[in-house]
Amino acid sequence: MSQFALYRNEDDASNRIYPFFIDVQNPLLGELNSRLVIPLTSYGMLNHTDTKRLCPVFHLDGGDFVLLTHQMTSVPKSILRTEVTSLERFRYEILAAIDLLISGI
Repeated sequence: MSQFALYRNEDDASNRIYPFFIDVQNPLLGELNSRLVIPLTSYGMLNHTDTKRLCPVFHLDGGDFVLLTHQMTSVPKSILRTEVTSLERFRYEILAAIDLLISGI
């Protein structure tokens, strides 16, 4: 599993609100049975709220999506089945959002 890989959320109970998860866990910890992920939601779901640096907006083929950094969570590796793309190109924005959440800078 690759860091910054974007996965489709295939859970019927939550995929309307959180259609994607981004894997932010370092691959050095690939032996663990879980992965640290951040959910993404459609920008429209937030009523165009100004999300600032904590929740950057990414333009993907399917539209604009917001990284919900404050909802970072651990999930079993088994639910990350359908890799869509890599968001490595947004590495610095993702890490800056995590840094803001954890350290306040």
